[in-house]
Amino acid sequence: MTDVIFPRIALIGLGLIAGSMSLAARRAGVVEQVVGTARSPETRAIAAEIGLCDVVVDTAAEAVKDADLVVLAVPVGAMGAVAAEIGPHLKPGATVTDVGSVKRAVIDTVTPHIPDGVHFVAGHPLAGTEHSGPRSGFAELFDNRWCLLIPPADGSGAEPAAKLQSLWEAMGANVEMMDADHHDQVLAVTSHVPHLIAYTMVGVADDLGRVTDSEVINFSAAGFRDFTRIAASDPTMWRDVFLNNKDATLEILGRFTEELFALQRAIRTGEGNVLHDYFTRTRAIRRGIVQAGQDTDAPDFGRGVQGEKKE
Repeated sequence: MTDVIFPRIALIGLGLIAGSMSLAARRAGVVEQVVGTARSPETRAIAAEIGLCDVVVDTAAEAVKDADLVVLAVPVGAMGAVAAEIGPHLKPGATVTDVGSVKRAVIDTVTPHIPDGVHFVAGHPLAGTEHSGPRSGFAELFDNRWCLLIPPADGSGAEPAAKLQSLWEAMGANVEMMDADHHDQVLAVTSHVPHLIAYTMVGVADDLGRVTDSEVINFSAAGFRDFTRIAASDPTMWRDVFLNNKDATLEILGRFTEELFALQRAIRTGEGNVLHDYFTRTRAIRRGIVQAGQDTDAPDFGRGVQGEKKE
């Protein structure tokens, strides 16, 4: 039988990630009670109705009372305000973490509100779907996915970080410790810029007057359909990500633009060997992702009706 790691967990925000954490932690038997809250009364009502948490309360202050672990699962731009709200109510010895896609800005915003005797270990589970809301969570979301943890740079959070690692591993994830700035650069490459490009491609299709909306929707070949799937992600979350990871995103966008110009030149001048070599190299990276178990080589990427949530 798995030992309890955190007897009481408080989830601030009840969307895809928090809901999946509740279901995964209870599946693993590593918590005794999960308390959740959300800003929206409708979200709280749905969470209570479907039993997403053991208890659903109205405020963040109430949720964190006596909690051993507090998870901030709100948009990056709201982290500071939530931390300020809960700070006075945190139990001595508690651990606070987050699930945001940006780490340096979150650490700088949240840390000033964490009282002495409470530990903040920033985190980021690399798992998700384009779905959001309390009904979108499922216990298997983190299975064989990565969760990156960023312990305090002064080494004060080694023990809380180890406990948090044990929780994530019990929920099915692989865990790696990482520096905050390095995290933000890595995620700019692997997540942030790809999302921005997907949003841009949908915008281009929308602006191109010679292609109607119905043609874009009805005749979406696999490339447009699969590539732009992530453009359905939560707009508030992604607005905050780009505003809070500005430097790394702009750096990677600059490099992307240079590569794009090189490909444009190769197409314009008919340099087929350049295109073939480039596509061969990038194809190998895609195969590496599949071999690492982070995706499937099925024609629909395993994202049919039944597999849609398995990203």
